[in-house]
Amino acid sequence: MLSMPALCWLCRLPLQMAQHGLCTPCMRQLPALPLLCPRCGLPAANVRQPCGRCLQKPPAWQALICVNSYRPPFSLWVNQLKFSRVTALRVMLARLLLLSWLDVYRRGNLPRPDLLLSVPLHRRRRWQRGYNQTDLLAAPLAHWLGCEWGTGLHRLRQGALQHQLNARQRRSNLRGAFRLEMAVRGRHIALLDDVVTTGSTTEEISRLLLAQGAASVQVWCLCRTL
Repeated sequence: MLSMPALCWLCRLPLQMAQHGLCTPCMRQLPALPLLCPRCGLPAANVRQPCGRCLQKPPAWQALICVNSYRPPFSLWVNQLKFSRVTALRVMLARLLLLSWLDVYRRGNLPRPDLLLSVPLHRRRRWQRGYNQTDLLAAPLAHWLGCEWGTGLHRLRQGALQHQLNARQRRSNLRGAFRLEMAVRGRHIALLDDVVTTGSTTEEISRLLLAQGAASVQVWCLCRTL
């Protein structure tokens, strides 16, 4: 019996490299990002130096890597992965995230992570969804990078859905919401999330990791709301 060929997630034509998920022409047609600050990941004039916002009030993490802004087709893929159980997207999205990180890493101003951590879901929400979408990204990334993928970060309380809150409510909703149950002292950590909007979640976790002795924290996300 012949197996069905893997299809490009955009044009639906057969792929020569099934694990890539996108054909070369579609990769070239993906919308380009504007210049982004390497620290906060928001639009800036320089991709090598922190923006004025970060000079005045830097985020807790040291760098933010994103695949693109929250717009089609990326927003569609994130929602399919997160809410529609289209978990077959995980390898393609993880590869796009790896390529985005490599592009920054080759400039020579980022440490290579030795530990990947996923932004955790509360156990009730994970049970309702059936999986944590960022865990699906972490597994192939850890394999490709040859680094550890940790599971010692936990969410203690569910709280309100972050996308339903304003920036001040998001910060309040997350205060004391996470617990770390693994040693991170001296380690360079990549913290994985699907979408970073205000950065409240990644800020809270980054502060926790750095307080426990992490050498650095990079935030890796599929989409950054610009």
